[in-house]
Amino acid sequence: MKALILVGGFGTRLRPLTLSVPKPLVEFANKPMILHQIEALKAIGVTELMLNFLKDFETKLEIKITCSQETEPLGTAGPLALARDKLIDGSGEPFFVLNSDVISEYPLKQMIEFHKVHGGEASIMVTKVDEPSKYGVVVMEESTGKVERFVEKPKIFVGNKINAGIYLLNPSVLDRIQLRPTSIEKEVFPKIAAEDKLYAMVLPGFWMDIGQPRDYITGLRLYLDSLRKNSSSKLANGPHIVGNVLVDETAKIGEGCLIGPDVAIGPGCIVESGVRLSRCSVMRGVRIKKHACISSSIIGWHSTVGQWARVENLTILGEDVHVCDEIYSNGGVVLPHKEIKSSILKPEIVM
Repeated sequence: MKALILVGGFGTRLRPLTLSVPKPLVEFANKPMILHQIEALKAIGVTELMLNFLKDFETKLEIKITCSQETEPLGTAGPLALARDKLIDGSGEPFFVLNSDVISEYPLKQMIEFHKVHGGEASIMVTKVDEPSKYGVVVMEESTGKVERFVEKPKIFVGNKINAGIYLLNPSVLDRIQLRPTSIEKEVFPKIAAEDKLYAMVLPGFWMDIGQPRDYITGLRLYLDSLRKNSSSKLANGPHIVGNVLVDETAKIGEGCLIGPDVAIGPGCIVESGVRLSRCSVMRGVRIKKHACISSSIIGWHSTVGQWARVENLTILGEDVHVCDEIYSNGGVVLPHKEIKSSILKPEIVM
């Protein structure tokens, strides 16, 4: 079985982190975003992936990774036409398509069963949301899952299910896509739905598009909640841990710290004594000095947060940023390789 992961786009919403690495390689819960998806695909028997980097993971995960690179942005459907020869192998087997910045429990095995049972041409995963007016809504038959139509940002309530960015498609879908910039959501799926061949499966468990900082922090909370239910041994415990916390085995944590809830601490990090961390992601090689306090923020690779510093309110530190002692950051977005010597009192970008 094959899969294609869409990794296009410039990652602008997740800057300054994406100034250092492509968005799919930004760590989420201590591993690259895209690795969560590759592992889920491997677990249900996918043997070949279409991507445009990540050769390192081929040997590690024993999965064939093939590159398909655009010379111009082709939207969300054009890349499928570009990879057509690699996706079609004559077996007639359906293939997965995933958006690289979506995090969930990836119930891919259930999706294969759902696809077999309904016998249509394409399956999409949908998720329930509280405010459907902000999204494109999928209107479907509740009993069968058959998609009737799509409504973009509806003014009146037509449903509360939105596209979750995970698809299982028959090879015949490729015949509907030309090699040009095309949207699979706006141009391809409505045509399949009009022929009664598109079905939607409601995603069990959590879902989040983690392509921007606020949603990244929310996604981390949902992911760690899921880990607590399904694989709690991976979470840290001890008198200094509150709630769900993920700590890499190579990280060092000093005495008298209070860590959690909803914290990920990456490889090689040093957290000195008396530090308070909550709702934050601390990436590889970071040093947090004594009595610093960090909440609702992302601390980029090899950065330093000084003694008694306070970092909060969606502060994002790019790679190799050094916050001096006793500094306060209220929502600062700091580009890589900077030293912060004076407090950031209101949300702003530090160039």
